[in-house]
Amino acid sequence: MYGSATTPRTAVLVVDLQVGVVGDCVDVDGVLARTVALVDRARAEGVPVVWVQDEQDFPRGSAGWELHPALVPVPGEARVHKAYRDAFAGTDLQSVLARTGTTHLVLTGAQSDYCVRTLGQSAANAGYDVTLVSDCHTTTGAHLAGVWVGGEQIVAHVNAYFAGLRYPGQRFAAVPHDQVVLSASVVA
Repeated sequence: MYGSATTPRTAVLVVDLQVGVVGDCVDVDGVLARTVALVDRARAEGVPVVWVQDEQDFPRGSAGWELHPALVPVPGEARVHKAYRDAFAGTDLQSVLARTGTTHLVLTGAQSDYCVRTLGQSAANAGYDVTLVSDCHTTTGAHLAGVWVGGEQIVAHVNAYFAGLRYPGQRFAAVPHDQVVLSASVVA
């Protein structure tokens, strides 16, 4: 189990904050600004940043595929290109994380109810500790089983889901960007 290591190693994953994904999402400007602040802090603390991009709905090189202009990867930061909601499925994400000894994932991105939640659940199942950055993910409202659910409600639900997630020997949290612990052994 990855999450059971005695010295946790954290990586920040920025999921699908792409031009074609975030257009109609709630609080996009706030989510982007807080994600930039978190990424800057991760870099300052020597914590790896991994950029995940959807290539199924947005072909590589298309305008929608590009990361939002507020987000600028630096040389050496890993990029994972995916065709499924689960960024582990059919990608090299597992080996990217293994190279740095990562045991704790800090998740940001879009869309909360699809790719972010799916990745977080898959990571939990694989044994990683997971911190969802509660103010650094976004989505759109949607009709679900004939009921309109607003984007803000979906974000709140996903936060509650991760705050209550339990697996033996693992730690999970949903906390704001300025309360995320990156380089210490305490997951928050």
